[in-house]
Amino acid sequence: MDQEIVLQMRGISKSFPGVKALDDARLEVRRGEVHVLLGENGAGKSTLMKVLSGVYLKDEGEILYEGKPVEIRNIQDARKLGISIIHQELFMLAERNIAQNIYLGREPLKNPYTRQIDEKKMREDSKALLARLGVELSPDTMVKELSIAQQQMVEVVKALSVETKILIMDEPTSSLTKREIDALFAIVESLCAQGISVIYISHRMEEIFRIGDRVTVMRDGKYVGTVNVKETNMDQLVTMMVGRQISQMYGRPERRAGEVALETKDLTGLRFRNVNIRVRCGEIVGIGGLVGAGRTELVKAIFGYDRIESGKVFVHGREMKRHSPRNSVEAGIGFLPEDRKSEGLIQQQPIKNNILQASMKRYFKRGLVDKKAEKELAERYRGELKIATPDVTRRVSALSGGNQQKVVIAKWLCTENRILIFDEPTRGIDVGAKAEIYALIGRLAGEGYAILVVSSDQMELIGISDRVYVMKDGEVVGELGREEITAENIVSYAVGKEEA
Repeated sequence: MDQEIVLQMRGISKSFPGVKALDDARLEVRRGEVHVLLGENGAGKSTLMKVLSGVYLKDEGEILYEGKPVEIRNIQDARKLGISIIHQELFMLAERNIAQNIYLGREPLKNPYTRQIDEKKMREDSKALLARLGVELSPDTMVKELSIAQQQMVEVVKALSVETKILIMDEPTSSLTKREIDALFAIVESLCAQGISVIYISHRMEEIFRIGDRVTVMRDGKYVGTVNVKETNMDQLVTMMVGRQISQMYGRPERRAGEVALETKDLTGLRFRNVNIRVRCGEIVGIGGLVGAGRTELVKAIFGYDRIESGKVFVHGREMKRHSPRNSVEAGIGFLPEDRKSEGLIQQQPIKNNILQASMKRYFKRGLVDKKAEKELAERYRGELKIATPDVTRRVSALSGGNQQKVVIAKWLCTENRILIFDEPTRGIDVGAKAEIYALIGRLAGEGYAILVVSSDQMELIGISDRVYVMKDGEVVGELGREEITAENIVSYAVGKEEA
């Protein structure tokens, strides 16, 4: 028996000055299902959800809620219908407790005339809501004491406090560990069992097949199609999203590796020990393993962010005596961190400033900046890397995740450093932009760059790597050659062969 259709959006259009963000967009959601909304950055997903949640007014089209036409003119209209949204960036007051955040702006009152808050009722109601979802937290706990995953759960509870019937979740797992994701998915399943519908936006393709019931794909602001998760596969979804198959995303041509560019010998530091790896010129070497295996700590230590306790790092056969980011840059190493927003870029600075951030001494002597030359260099890399922006003087914060990553890559290309370390190079990036990043990494390897890539995405490691080291509990437990790089082999080493 088919589930009841609770929401229909038909022919939705929305324009901004010079841009048609939505063009005849559609969405149909059934009661109690997880409906995944999929598409590249700029596909219109967020705009469509902002129309549904009352942030934007639609230009054309109709919305049917429980079979009846409705007008959603503002956030209050959406809330009255039972539509709530949890944004990727959480909005919580750190210096207030859980109960105060759940009922922020809607506090129960003892007396409407005196405006005295009924603290006891607020606490008891919050406790009941937390218990309803099996969240083992006290309503008195301060938000600043919570992990990101716990804050996500409180946001879900907050949404339920207004009798939510449709919950929109935008990239809810982007900052969570596997265990935290498992806990969040258990809550999502509990919501659906209660008849609540979840609209789920994610770039992580594997999550779709784990949590989703149906998927609606958008491209360029338009509706592409809706498919049942059990009747589709990753290749079909990628083709719907970007018009090409997943096999075309990766390019792993045969490359002849040159001399060893980067090597560690018995390297020991924070959460890793006795690590021996090597990367040759013209080679892409991956580092796989589970969260907490010590991969990020290893590459940060190699670059000089973290302290090395013992062992050695060699660059083109010469031992690095001092370990610091400055010395690493001077030795020819570039590092692209996992958290590109806070560690790889200065968000409030223009794109051109970010591109030239690591090479000012190279191009501009005596501290004098030639503004014309600065812009010309930035424009050169904007064109070469196809950074989607009309103007390099715009703030880098205005760019999508994929384009921000291209700016970080451009920053290191400016230095002409030939050893590049990528930590989770495509995290938070849509499928189309991933293909561009893979092509760029492959091109650099073809030009003789030595590339070291840390990734939690097995398909990524399999698709681009010439060799893969697998880490477990801070140690390298396996090295896979080109023909040995499979998901089964990576997992086997990552969890321990006796546990696999």
